[in-house]
Amino acid sequence: MKSDPTQALRDTGVRVTRQREALLKVLTQADDHPDAAELHRRARTLDDSLSLATVYRTLSVLEREGVVLRLALENGGARYEVADAPHHDHIVDLDTGLITEFRSEKIEQLQREIAAELGYDIIHHRMELYCRKKP
Repeated sequence: MKSDPTQALRDTGVRVTRQREALLKVLTQADDHPDAAELHRRARTLDDSLSLATVYRTLSVLEREGVVLRLALENGGARYEVADAPHHDHIVDLDTGLITEFRSEKIEQLQREIAAELGYDIIHHRMELYCRKKP
């Protein structure tokens, strides 16, 4: 179960408006990684006064406050997810646009080893694999 991003936003001191609450509800319930237009479409079922411009402004605030993560994918526009999930990486299907989350302790360990060999500690990272299904 995902924690409460609405409370996380309140904890940052940002006012939680009706529109922000609708967008957070949609993001929390999403099992995919919707873009702004799709978030707008879904959130309008909760608040029909929500404009696409408000969605973009709200996403900027949510990203700045660390409540939402923006995935800037090479094959298209940004996609969004709630930031409270445990660390994971993504596979992007180049043919369908489907984004699959995965976690590999082998990859995480290798990244730590490489960073350490070069004299670094990893503070943050993300990995996206752009793939096609094998025929």
